[in-house]
Amino acid sequence: MNNKAPRQIAILGSTGSIGTQALQVIAEHPDRYEVYCLTANNRVELLAEQARRFKPAAVVIANEAHYDHLCSLLADLPDIKVYAGKKAIDEIVEAGPIDMVLTAMVGFAGLSPTIHAIRAHKTICLANKETLVVAGELIKQLAYDYRSAILPVDSEHSAIFQCLAGEGDNKIEKLLLTASGGPFRTFSADQLKTVTKADALKHPTWDMGAKITIDSATMMNKGFEVIEAKWLFGVEASEIEVLVHPQSIIHSAVQFCDGAVKAQLGVPDMRLPIQYAFSYPDRLPLSSERLDLFAHPLEFYRPDTEKFKCLDLAFAAIRTGGNMPCILNAANEIANRAFLEDRCSFLDIADIIERTMHATTFDANPTYETYVATDMEARRKASEMLKC
Repeated sequence: MNNKAPRQIAILGSTGSIGTQALQVIAEHPDRYEVYCLTANNRVELLAEQARRFKPAAVVIANEAHYDHLCSLLADLPDIKVYAGKKAIDEIVEAGPIDMVLTAMVGFAGLSPTIHAIRAHKTICLANKETLVVAGELIKQLAYDYRSAILPVDSEHSAIFQCLAGEGDNKIEKLLLTASGGPFRTFSADQLKTVTKADALKHPTWDMGAKITIDSATMMNKGFEVIEAKWLFGVEASEIEVLVHPQSIIHSAVQFCDGAVKAQLGVPDMRLPIQYAFSYPDRLPLSSERLDLFAHPLEFYRPDTEKFKCLDLAFAAIRTGGNMPCILNAANEIANRAFLEDRCSFLDIADIIERTMHATTFDANPTYETYVATDMEARRKASEMLKC
């Protein structure tokens, strides 16, 4: 029996894949968690539906064009405050009652509210990987300065986090970051020339949003996770190895200085890492499928970085440092969207990113203002390349 007051959670990006699964976790444990705030970008009807069920103190729609519609949908619930705009998201995460902020927004947009939440001493449950990709050094320093815990929600980083529990200062020799390989793992270079967005959106093991599913197909998502792991766990990129594991059963592993390897296994279900971030260091019951090791082979392959150049570009960006990962992310957001809108081919994605990395102003010692300017410049450069 839990005698503590329920923890108040703000979910940034509540209508996306992570956000909706987080609400499932909260619904399973109403004595432990309550929703303080829900935010979305455009999916106003679903946001209103969630608000009706979970009765948060506030909801925020980032796209101000939907504000009046959201107000009308919630007009009979005057206790729920309705706000709009990106600034409103920055402000709501600072609200006093909030204990935890789940950052499940997609892309660069997640950086600013995460910074505001850290400065307000909130615990961050980090699902927006771009925050650490773009500004890992800044975020790590802010978390230290404001004593704000950052708990990983990505299944791979949660797996590493779980493997490190109880290990204290024991030296890490290598992080083993697993990847499904995406839908094109067995495709030839010639086959990749003609794949479509419909093909790319058919992920073999995970049900995710469109942007991250395309990132998984190009393996840029794994590149982002390498950068994220560097900042979360204080290792160098050279100490991170990517393994293609099509079954997505081993979510990642840690190799220690004595050669021992600890891995976290489970069925592909994002509710587990979400719940672990919410409940850490406790483990709570979860009504999920259980792993049957007799039913699953465990296969591992080296990633083919000639076919999937995005992974190599991510390693190059973190080795270069400075604002280069920010450039990488901005160019990827533009190229990813262009592919989804049939404005470039699958193989064009890596080409546009690489050219943008060479064309955008490099800064070895970026500030927050630098990241904002870099993001704008890199997006402009990548968009220009799409027109060539």
